[in-house]
Amino acid sequence: MKNEIREFKKIKYILCFPDNFDENQKYPVLIKLHGAGGRGDDITPLLRDSAFLHEREKFSDFPFMTIMPLCHENTWFDMWEQLKEFVTYIVNLPNADSERIYLMGGSMGGYATWQLAMSCPEFFAAIVPICGGGMYWNASRLVNVPIWAFHGAKDNVVLSRESEIMVERVNACGGKAKLTIYPENEHNAWSDTFSNPKVYEWLLSHKNENVKQVIDIYNDIKKYG
Repeated sequence: MKNEIREFKKIKYILCFPDNFDENQKYPVLIKLHGAGGRGDDITPLLRDSAFLHEREKFSDFPFMTIMPLCHENTWFDMWEQLKEFVTYIVNLPNADSERIYLMGGSMGGYATWQLAMSCPEFFAAIVPICGGGMYWNASRLVNVPIWAFHGAKDNVVLSRESEIMVERVNACGGKAKLTIYPENEHNAWSDTFSNPKVYEWLLSHKNENVKQVIDIYNDIKKYG
């Protein structure tokens, strides 16, 4: 599997090509957001130590173009406008299948996965947030985005209730979210998720249906501030 380090404006990223990549074809795209441990200006540790890349190498046929940007600030939220611009750039790559753009992230990247999908729901065919959480009051924006969330029951860094609330609120709004809790896992819910082929099969079973109207609620300033 071929990996390249590239840069879009200030964001460095790893582009992982599927086997037998053909520049004349379009491919599903998986954008993967790392956690707080990957922050910095040097992307080589991400290329060397990423649990996702180690697990990905075990698959004989991994069909995604995988995009792994580097958070060069303290959190993804400190570079939020850059991140949204980056996603727009990725969606429009010549080899990207715009109907099959997927998003996955763990820990800090899990929080960013929830929020990025709420900020730009029109881009994503499905998302996999891992041991994260989000602004559940805004969950109505995810009603057309299939979600499979993961969390460790014994997580003391990000409590599993964070994922539970998000999934509950998305479904209460009419969405399609499910949650897998690993009963013995602490904060690391990502390794088991990355190594599970059913996760990628589930992602590929979805195409973008977000041409439907995005629903915004709580937009009455007298009631909600």
